[in-house]
Order: sequence, then C-alpha cells, then structure tokens
Amino acid sequence: MSAASLSGAPVAKVLQAEIQDKVSGLVADGIMPTLAVVVATDNEATHWYVRSIARAAEKAGISCKIIDLGPGASQAHIAATLTDLGADKQTHGIILQTPLPPGVRADELVPHIDPDKDVDGANPLSLGRLAVGLPAFAPATARAVVELLEHHGIPLDGSHVAVVGRSAVVGKPLLHLLLDRNASVTICHSRSRPLEDYTRAAGIVVAAVGRPGLVAARHVAPGAVVVDVGTNVLGDGSLVGDVDAGPVADVASALSPVPGGVGTVTTALLLLHTVQAADRLRLLQQAPAPVSASQAPE
Repeated sequence: MSAASLSGAPVAKVLQAEIQDKVSGLVADGIMPTLAVVVATDNEATHWYVRSIARAAEKAGISCKIIDLGPGASQAHIAATLTDLGADKQTHGIILQTPLPPGVRADELVPHIDPDKDVDGANPLSLGRLAVGLPAFAPATARAVVELLEHHGIPLDGSHVAVVGRSAVVGKPLLHLLLDRNASVTICHSRSRPLEDYTRAAGIVVAAVGRPGLVAARHVAPGAVVVDVGTNVLGDGSLVGDVDAGPVADVASALSPVPGGVGTVTTALLLLHTVQAADRLRLLQQAPAPVSASQAPE
C-alpha cells in the first residue's frame, strides 16, 4: 500500500480565497486587518517562521507587525506589550511567539492576550470556551488537523481518533474539536504504554509530540489515516515530522507530509482568524450604544 498524500496546499488555497474575500470587505469599510506577532528570542528558526507569516499576510492584504522585544525582554515588559496591543483599536490579532527568554513563563503571559484578538487560542479563556462549545478561536495547529481531514474527505463522524500528545496547543484543543464532530477520541501520552495498543485500535492517528520517528509502522493499523503535526529540525537542517514516513506510508491509506501538510494550513488559519477578529470588532464598533434610562423616550 502506498499512502495518499494529505497535502495542505489545496486546503490553504480554499482558506486563502475566503481570507481575500473578507479582506476586500474590510478594506472597503476603511479597515486594514492587522496581525501583531510578539517575539522575544534570538532563535533563528522562530524568526524564519515569523517572517513566513509576515510574507503570507502581505500576500493576503493583511498588515503584519512584528514586535521584536529581544531575547532579554522581561516578563513585565512582554505582559505590558500584550496589554497595549489589546487596547489598540488598529490591532485585530495577537500572537505571542515562543520560545521566550529564560525564566519567562508563557502561562503567566497568555492571559494578557485579549480573547477577542487571541487568534491562536492561547488565552485560557479561549481554551475554556472551546471546551464547552462556545465561540472562540481554536489554536490554529489543532484546527488545521480538522480542516485537513475534512478537506480530503476523511469522515470524522463516528470515527475513532488516537491523538498522540496532550499539549494545550494541539492535543487538548484537538480533543474538543473532534468531539464536536462526533468522533471518539483517545488521548495518548508518555504514560500510554505500549503506545501501539492505543494507536492500532484507531482509524485515524494524529502525531503531535515533537519527537522524530515516534510513530512507526507498528503503531498504525493497515489502512489507517495518519496526520503528522511534528516539525523537528535535524542536525543537517532538514525538517521531519513525528512519523517515520517511509515505513508508515506502506501501511497507512493516507499520510500528511512534513513539510507541506498541517503547517501550510496553520499559517492560513492564523490569517483567517485575524480577518474574522477584525470583522467581529468592526461589528461591535458599529453597534448602537445602549440607551440609558435617562435617554429613553417617554
């Protein structure tokens, strides 16, 4: 068996068309959708990724502000920057990029991201709303997995999905997105031993740990669908996922590539969330102010 490729390119193309349509409407109303990316590291891989977001934003007609605070930025400085961006009416989406400086804790910073502008679903309020089915921006990578599967016609309703990884960025939010689509979900982690007992029982396997080659052919049932969320840079500079792609492709019916799979969709979703946030904020600003008792007609 040679697995079909779950390419992210056609999914991103559909999303980009939706983005451009929304951008045209916003610009016609005098609004330039704007994404702010806060960076506090000298990690070159991070800066490469942020530049790729900025290029994609420019291509879509979205303004992207890269706010580089430097690798020595303090917790207080980053928190104040996030708060200021939340109050800035010209900023519609906010991303706090990791890694952060030593000693700076992301979990203490993400609550400073305005939930209305939290386009990567990092604020605990966003995750909580997602968990109970209320409107919220899901973490883009988690949503990208669902968009990829749905676009390629992989049924989720009634399917058994094994998600390897329980991070707040992918595993946990993906659980709720899949439940909303009537999938039965098993969350696997470092204590799920042996891992293959869980993954081989599933028709869909999602690998999202950040460990090259974690999911091997023995972890996958014949004909299963495998989504590789991992992005690992090897010593030679090459990029690989969490799946041992060659052997797994001989067992699975479909496999997402790395690069060219989930990551391509993730970037498009960050931009889509930004224009959606801009549209929501526009509607809020245009809504009539509530009439007070003293102003009500007699």
